[in-house]
Amino acid sequence: MHRRHAITLFTAATALALTACNPQASGTNGKPAASDAPSPKTSAPSAPAAGAKTGTLPNLVGKGLQTAQDEAQAAGFYALKSHDALGRDRLQALDRNWKVCSQTPAGGGTVDTGTTIDFGAVKLDETCPAADAPAPKPAGDTMPDFVGQGMKAVRAALPSNASISVKDAVQSRMVLQESNWKVCTQNPAAGAALNGRPVSFTVAKIEETCP
Repeated sequence: MHRRHAITLFTAATALALTACNPQASGTNGKPAASDAPSPKTSAPSAPAAGAKTGTLPNLVGKGLQTAQDEAQAAGFYALKSHDALGRDRLQALDRNWKVCSQTPAGGGTVDTGTTIDFGAVKLDETCPAADAPAPKPAGDTMPDFVGQGMKAVRAALPSNASISVKDAVQSRMVLQESNWKVCTQNPAAGAALNGRPVSFTVAKIEETCP
């Protein structure tokens, strides 16, 4: 074999070997071929948020408070609370002794089962009001008009550090359970500035007439 032919064959063999060892050489301008380019990253689709569970809220007005709570729970509603519909801030310590006068939200509709159901209630021997009596508004810089309102609710409306005295306006009785008493007179008068001075009330039993 001539020496020139041998050199030519050697050069061709070397080029083929280099091409086989370097796949990127098949692309142009030293760039990898399109089929070798890394594919873009894709994010997995996020799962849709689970919808809120709903249920039909029963109309529980007129039922005993304990029964109303049991039926609400049986319908899937467990966030329950109650309040004194007469605005006297009494606790419903024994639910069987109370009856439902109102409920929020009203019964009969489809409601999120996580919704808090609030029952307005009175004691069994009491008459439901036409509408829930509002609790006294919290006192600000001036003295509100508290006459006729339940003494326990009035105390809660005053600042927690207020000095308060309460006396029986009818007899010389001790005022032990303030939720059973209503305000007859107050000092300072409604509209007067509240600047930390002591506050005093005379009271009578709820069923009594103030003198």
